[in-house]
Amino acid sequence: MSEMDSSDSPGTTVTFATTHSSWSRRDFIKGVIASGVSVSGMSYFGAGCTTPLPAQTGGVERLLSLTVNGQVRRVDVLPGETLAMTLRYKLGLTGTKLGCDRGECGACTVLIDDVNYYSCSTLTHRVRDREITTVEGLESPDGTLHPVQQAFVDELGPQCGFCTSGQVMSAVALLRANPNPTRQEAREAMAGNLCRCGAYNHYLNGVMRAGSEA
Repeated sequence: MSEMDSSDSPGTTVTFATTHSSWSRRDFIKGVIASGVSVSGMSYFGAGCTTPLPAQTGGVERLLSLTVNGQVRRVDVLPGETLAMTLRYKLGLTGTKLGCDRGECGACTVLIDDVNYYSCSTLTHRVRDREITTVEGLESPDGTLHPVQQAFVDELGPQCGFCTSGQVMSAVALLRANPNPTRQEAREAMAGNLCRCGAYNHYLNGVMRAGSEA
């Protein structure tokens, strides 16, 4: 505490509180980090640390019938579940790859009514009445490869193979819409599929070969 005489009011003593904080900048940062960790970790310490959300009424139907590769499949689907998750982890169709999981690489490409879509950006509930085709559905019952698959093999398209199923599906969609594309048209149609190995010309050669042999 400190005292100071006021010149405006003689005889009056004004008292000021003098504080000396020991709270440093480092202590402040530690406190912010600690509080953030405690908040983010609350859900891991049981239901007693969280407030339960009210039950939803009129929820989305979860048991769906999906037409996949010509077969009707019954599957339990969460309201926000993507088609890629349903195909891979509910139906076991692992030919559909999960790459970026944000609609950029094309590894998860499937056909929906013969049009190529990124399945990682498509909600399963939106395609319950559509025809879905994955790479597993292209091969003939006797094991004969689809012309695009065979052409990609012949032209040495697959390298690491991770993007190959998505490349195949985009090529099939292209040739169904345009059976005889130019190389530039094929290049533009395949632009949504990335290849980490850089085998773009091999895949383009495969598209052109499959188109000429169809």
